[in-house]
Amino acid sequence: MIIQILLLSGLVIFSILAILLKDLLKAALSLAVASLFLGIIFFRLGAPYAGVFEISVVAGLITVLFALTVALTRKDSEVQEARLTRLVFPLFFIIFLIIDALVMKSILQQVPALPPGPETGTFGEVLWKSRTFDLVAQLGVILAGVLAVLALFRKKEEDKDE
Repeated sequence: MIIQILLLSGLVIFSILAILLKDLLKAALSLAVASLFLGIIFFRLGAPYAGVFEISVVAGLITVLFALTVALTRKDSEVQEARLTRLVFPLFFIIFLIIDALVMKSILQQVPALPPGPETGTFGEVLWKSRTFDLVAQLGVILAGVLAVLALFRKKEEDKDE
């Protein structure tokens, strides 16, 4: 029970950081850590395919592409966030937490506990034995992302030369 609470707390904390941080690179890294926590939670809940996908694609590829895009397009001046946004978001977040707690309380009282599922194996077994075809597709997406980043670097160098 303590591990679940720690995992959920980490997920919530890093998700909030991803929203509130002004530096886009730090926000992307916070989103990656939140995605890592979510992948671990999926795996512990008996959904290894969702966990592997979450960790490999969302925490891996998408974060790398987002971080590279931020690094390539970053200017010296930072965009100033409106003061109203900084005040309104925490208010909506608190309202959301209250509504979520009330809804979850009513749902948990009506839904019986799920029986434990069959043992799925370790993370490595699921990744390398059960998902080989999926990994080929993910490798193609990663390769496309790398080629896109290389094209962006080439375009940026050509713009400097002109």
